[in-house]
Amino acid sequence: MIPILNGLSEIAADHDALLCDIWGVLHNGREAFLPAADALRRFRAERGPVILLTNAPRPVVDVESMLQRVGVPLDCYDAILSSGALAHDGVGDRVSAAGRTLKLYHLGPDRDGGVLGGLDIERVDVGAAEIVLCTGLYDDDTETADSYVGLFQDMRARNLTMLCANPDIVVQRGDKLIWCAGALAEAYEKIGGRVIYYGKPHRPIYEASLKLAAKISGKGIRRPLAVGDGADTDIKGANRMGIDALFVAQGVHAAHLGELTAEGLAQLFLVPEAHPKAAIAALVW
Repeated sequence: MIPILNGLSEIAADHDALLCDIWGVLHNGREAFLPAADALRRFRAERGPVILLTNAPRPVVDVESMLQRVGVPLDCYDAILSSGALAHDGVGDRVSAAGRTLKLYHLGPDRDGGVLGGLDIERVDVGAAEIVLCTGLYDDDTETADSYVGLFQDMRARNLTMLCANPDIVVQRGDKLIWCAGALAEAYEKIGGRVIYYGKPHRPIYEASLKLAAKISGKGIRRPLAVGDGADTDIKGANRMGIDALFVAQGVHAAHLGELTAEGLAQLFLVPEAHPKAAIAALVW
């Protein structure tokens, strides 16, 4: 049975670093969850560094601007790592390997264009592309993965690799669930397309975050705790790394779970790869 906590303080003493999700834990896309920010601030003061891990397909500076816009205090964490930053580096590695300008098709809204900043790429249509970078749907208010069937068939015919800068399938925006780049990547894989993922639940973002936490603390991190609202990203990713995970119920699974109960948690976490150490209704100290 998965324990249900009243506050992070009940297990904080067992851990020396926090790897915390952002969307669904610290805010819902419209407003900050200030008790969660206070919990992170308390952990920093009493236990160790707090690294924010996000599958946002944007540079860290853009993520921080978003936090400011929704009212998340900037003193509740030590650093941010984004899947967008890792994807940027991945494209950069391909440019270096090619030794020339890379022709790239950006599948996603213009607001995510910052992830391509400073790269020697030429943005082209899919017919001329050598690689596809997916940051999301063009219009996530009205579209679904089915809207891209024709595009994916064209990409598959040309054997194009998709770099997915946001493995999330859905994310919470206010009281709605919005489709993300992970849903498009999953659909492309189903027709035989090759996808490379950046961000949770994949290993590189966790390795980078632990290295960063150790640098900030000045010592090795032995007992990190991952905090997040996504069973298939935050919790599964932590499990794969052997990191304890705290599940936050108010996020992406809230509508499915309803009231947080042991029975509901058991149903949600039937998959062995996704098993949290504990759960909490909303992150508080």
